[in-house]
Amino acid sequence: MKLLVVGSVAFDAIETPFGKTDKILGGAATYIGITSSILGVKSGIVSVVGGDFPQEHLDMFTDRGVNIEGIEIVKEGKTFFWSGKYHNDLNTRDTLATEVNVLENFDPKIPDSMQDAEILLLGNLHPGVQLSVLEKMNNRPKLVILDTMNFWMDSAWDILMDMIAKTDVITINDEEARQLSGEYSLVKAAKKIHTMGPDYVIIKKGEHGALLFHDSKVFAIPALPLEEVFDPTGAGDTFAGGFAAYLAKKGKVDFETMKSALIVGSAMASFTVEKFGTERLEEVKESDMFDRLRQFKELTTFDIELQ
Repeated sequence: MKLLVVGSVAFDAIETPFGKTDKILGGAATYIGITSSILGVKSGIVSVVGGDFPQEHLDMFTDRGVNIEGIEIVKEGKTFFWSGKYHNDLNTRDTLATEVNVLENFDPKIPDSMQDAEILLLGNLHPGVQLSVLEKMNNRPKLVILDTMNFWMDSAWDILMDMIAKTDVITINDEEARQLSGEYSLVKAAKKIHTMGPDYVIIKKGEHGALLFHDSKVFAIPALPLEEVFDPTGAGDTFAGGFAAYLAKKGKVDFETMKSALIVGSAMASFTVEKFGTERLEEVKESDMFDRLRQFKELTTFDIELQ
């Protein structure tokens, strides 16, 4: 299947207990596009950048086989920029700067070459922008995957509800699931979110793994224990990218395939946190991914006798 990704291509400046960066490549669609290329999936990005965005970054996408016809370049504008500082536990962070720039008036344009995409992954953007993408598709994709966050729950609730109602899979973290549903129990939260529209609910729990809910079925995976976690920026986007790309590669969207897709997403995210930004992810080859998937299998496989 072909994967269409709509999201930010951006600059980040990051500070963690292990160091800091100047402006580096970032954005949800960036992490997702790189991840899909590692899995060998045909993908395309719809986004917007300014005239300050280096050609070398665009070349990186095309060299990886990612279709960038949908990346608009506003020559007189500046690319979206985010700066943040992570605390010692790396689970909390402070936003130091957010410059929306060209993303403020982003009007997604779907290239003809991606109109037949079977899987649509909507990165974390204003739900009104996400809705407009669906309206611009000639045919509804086979699977619509939505990523959103608590900011839109606070500022654009009604539009977000409209978007969620048109979604097949929603991916949010545990805090966002509780806010969206009003339920503390994640099982109850998932049930309530199901009633809003999505058939599948993915709740990310950071270093504690992720949960997949579908009807009365639940599947849980751990996060891979790592000796060093350097920078968690983009890990959630990489997770979503690995999940969506695996489904596209397999051409199936059932619960059993999604269980494997969840593990692939978590494995890919484990690479992202090992260096700043996209640096580690850009080094990963398919063989590296298979090695990490074997580690996951060893982590979660056991024999037990019940008497």
